[in-house]
Amino acid sequence: MGLNDPQWGGGRSGPPDLDELWRNFNRKLESFFSGKKGAPSGQKPGFNLGGSLWFFVAIAFLIWLASGFYIVDASQRGIVLRFGKYIETTMPGPRWHLPYPIESAEIVDVSTVRTVEIGYRNNVKSKIPQESLMLTDDENIVDVQFAVQYIIKNPENYLFNNRSPEDAVRQVAEAAIREVVGKSKMNFVLYEGREQVASQAAALMQKILDLYKTGIAISKVTMQNAQPPEQVQAAFDDAVKANQDRERMKNEGQAYANDVVPRASGDAARLLQEAQGYKQRVIANAEGNASRFQQILSEYSKAPGITRERMYLETMQDILSNTNKVLIDQKQGGNLIYLPLDKLLQKSGVAAVAPQPDEAAKAPLPDSDARSRDTFRNREREDRP
Repeated sequence: MGLNDPQWGGGRSGPPDLDELWRNFNRKLESFFSGKKGAPSGQKPGFNLGGSLWFFVAIAFLIWLASGFYIVDASQRGIVLRFGKYIETTMPGPRWHLPYPIESAEIVDVSTVRTVEIGYRNNVKSKIPQESLMLTDDENIVDVQFAVQYIIKNPENYLFNNRSPEDAVRQVAEAAIREVVGKSKMNFVLYEGREQVASQAAALMQKILDLYKTGIAISKVTMQNAQPPEQVQAAFDDAVKANQDRERMKNEGQAYANDVVPRASGDAARLLQEAQGYKQRVIANAEGNASRFQQILSEYSKAPGITRERMYLETMQDILSNTNKVLIDQKQGGNLIYLPLDKLLQKSGVAAVAPQPDEAAKAPLPDSDARSRDTFRNREREDRP
């Protein structure tokens, strides 16, 4: 409709007639629902209440049906309820259910990790003593703060078996951690056993939650802080330092023992081996000398003269081969004697300077000299009448 249309005032500058516009709109609606082009002759055009009502009812019905569409994300599950009763669980994607109040759909996020804090809220410094103070097996009090992370593994049980899931997880976690701490020693909870306490508490929590059919899965239990109460913190620190000093001194003593004992054991083993080697050498030499003496005695009994002569020659050979003196037979020599002393000395293996008289007198006689001396004495005894 243009601005110069007569319905807009026929080119007049005033506003349009709203009553006339409403009558024209009703006339068109009436013709649409009645199938007529216009109103019957002689009848005053007006608003048809029945036709308009059905139109609006149809529009409302379509809107009501459209309200049943919903979309489930990949990390979610849809729970369809009919008059409050569970019907089905829908998977991710576009879905439709009978609109309210016949059916309704609850969207549950099954991938988000939820966290419950025990003994503190938002910060470990904001402690809650009613939750954090616990009694150990050795009757000591410890202050424990930890966090529990969980996910939803069964949406149906999560919705219908829990009035307050977060409170249920908090109460179960507190009960489980108190049971584990109550069966452990204080030092075990505070120091070396933190990971074990957390793992045992997580297993016990999961067991209780499965027993209650909560549809919750514990993913991780983290020990945020574990310490004695603030009232005895100073005394406990002193005891800890004393224990650390004791352990340090024990480690130092063990390190010293590990250094000294192996060396002493090695020295003892070396001395034993040297003594054993000396023993074997002495025994072998004695047995060799005894065997040699037996052989000489056997030969001597057969031919005493020849044996004495052979022993004398062997003894003189041993003596003269180790000396730097040269013996000359003057009876068979001429007036001029040529002696290649350098070659004789090299042949005899004498390269060092002869020892001093005092040193030679003090030096012990070799075995060959002792044997030669005994041989000379025996010969002299035999030559005597």
